[in-house]
Amino acid sequence: MRFLLVEDDRMIGDSLRAALRMEGHAVDWVRDAEAAASTLASERFDLVLLDLGLPRGSGMDVLKALRARGDATPVIVLTARDGPGDRVAGLDAGADDYLVKPFELDELGARIRAVLRRQAGRAMPLLTHGGVSLDPATRQVMRDGQPVLLSAREYAVLELLMQRPGAVLSRAMIEDRLYGWGEEIESNAVSVYVHQLRRKLGSDFIRNMRGVGYFLAAETAA
Repeated sequence: MRFLLVEDDRMIGDSLRAALRMEGHAVDWVRDAEAAASTLASERFDLVLLDLGLPRGSGMDVLKALRARGDATPVIVLTARDGPGDRVAGLDAGADDYLVKPFELDELGARIRAVLRRQAGRAMPLLTHGGVSLDPATRQVMRDGQPVLLSAREYAVLELLMQRPGAVLSRAMIEDRLYGWGEEIESNAVSVYVHQLRRKLGSDFIRNMRGVGYFLAAETAA
């Protein structure tokens, strides 16, 4: 998943970016409203974590502009503004959730998963395909009832593919969801992750459409 973090406090931003990257997410970080608006107008993200009190503008204006142009990217507001009117204003402006600082990282993680689940139209968190199950809440992957240990990046690639079974994802599309600004991308990184996943989940679990990308093999009828 690729997230945009909009936060002017360097300590909070460093902590959030590090924690989310540990979970295998790509996190791009901007520190003011103008940079946020410009970035959101030109790039695509799976989720926005948005502070309201920002330099060079208001986070609320960023949110309203995003929704005004029909962009449905999920947004979680992270702010110190905790009055009932503030929450109502944020949610009415188009926020998908509203979390007051300070907060626990575990709670933020749960809210991120819930928002992304709603956005994908899934009531249940568990993803299943071809004898493999993936639980975003625990990050546990099972194959035929047995746990499978994956690195953070292997897990991220698998989650991307299991969220869109049957869809062919190009290497560039996968890289875009795995890496944030300034992160070095090795030319064969995605191929290495797919190779490791095939070794752990079965050689036929992930298929390659030559010159196009990767997709999950069709499930066979019982």
